[in-house]
Amino acid sequence: MPLANVKLVEGVSSSEEKHAMAKTLPDAMVRFEGSEAFHEGVWVLIEGLHTDGWHVGGRPFEGRKSLLQTPSNSRAICEAIKDAPTTRKYWAIALPLHERGHRLAGPNCRGSRTE
Repeated sequence: MPLANVKLVEGVSSSEEKHAMAKTLPDAMVRFEGSEAFHEGVWVLIEGLHTDGWHVGGRPFEGRKSLLQTPSNSRAICEAIKDAPTTRKYWAIALPLHERGHRLAGPNCRGSRTE
């Protein structure tokens, strides 16, 4: 039996919204499994997690502030890469690992540290 596990920020979605979401997930699973036989066997678990358990990019989730910062960080990463990597190996060459605690040190990365 397939299990669809959804994790949401606690208290953001109402019971009615969770029930509506749970109702649509078996349909999505059937579409990918290719048979209506799966519909009745799909288990859906929707969990509300306290914000202390959420992290984005290794930083504690801070609501709107985190949501606004993430695209900026992603943009900095993309701007630091000259080409368009398509494989994991190519990504590793284009943007190698950096020392723990240091941000990216690309020329277009805001707030980068290079020490």
